[in-house]
Amino acid sequence: MNFAKMHGTGNDFVVVRPQNDDRDWQQLALAMCDRHFGIGSDGLILALPSVRADLRMRMFNPDGSEAEMCGNGIRCLAKFAVESGLTSPRHGAITIETVAGDLLCELRGSAGNVEHVRVAMGVPRLRPSEVPVRGSGQGLLRDLPVSVAAGTFPVTCVSMGNPHAVHFTDTPVSEFPLGTVGPQIEHSEIFPNRVNFEVVNNLGQGRVRARVWERGAGETLACGTGACAIGVAAHLAGRSDGKTLVSLTGGDLLIEWDGDGQVYLSGPATEVFRGEWMADRSGSGVGAATGTA
Repeated sequence: MNFAKMHGTGNDFVVVRPQNDDRDWQQLALAMCDRHFGIGSDGLILALPSVRADLRMRMFNPDGSEAEMCGNGIRCLAKFAVESGLTSPRHGAITIETVAGDLLCELRGSAGNVEHVRVAMGVPRLRPSEVPVRGSGQGLLRDLPVSVAAGTFPVTCVSMGNPHAVHFTDTPVSEFPLGTVGPQIEHSEIFPNRVNFEVVNNLGQGRVRARVWERGAGETLACGTGACAIGVAAHLAGRSDGKTLVSLTGGDLLIEWDGDGQVYLSGPATEVFRGEWMADRSGSGVGAATGTA
């Protein structure tokens, strides 16, 4: 099976175009995403046909769980699909079907190469039942105290098709014990579907620095939906006037949200190399690189 290794601001993925959709993708994600015995990535992305969009996206985390959406991943998929000839842009954009809805991807680049993608990520969902969060009424969840073994952390809860808990802190994010706190927040009993956890420093109006603990993946260099949730939380807290530059470990993402309607995510997409995955019957196997991007 052929694959492309790609990343968006360091958030890396294995992208494949299946010939059928009946493999055990959970087990394959476990094998392919393994950084010692596989290709190594933060997720496995499938480029599939769609009856209502240009193509359909499925994304599996390194633990085998399926994610509803991935902002960095969808940018990589858009680049892969166009440059591989799976679809052709119309008016400089394509539409990708996801579990979180059909999302418009505006493509920017030169000489037939997609270098930058702006994604209409949908309307943020802020009600507790939409995130979801247990036992929190129906009001906006800002500064919700989440108590875990490591302490109590006030968070703003946002769904971007997948659940997020955003924690603003004065502790430099580089010093925050994310490896300890992240999994505890992810698995807190108040989040029935688990949660992605973002720790954020305010750097001034419309500028933040952040680290992300991703549900099912652990700490990643960047998270597109996490950056969107941060942009929404920053605007709700009066820390942004509609545009938020989110500086993550792997690079910067621009989030646009004026308090109403869609959130827009802008950032790069990069292909690293292509290869062939030679798997045995159990679904595990080895990846062999066949070329470079």
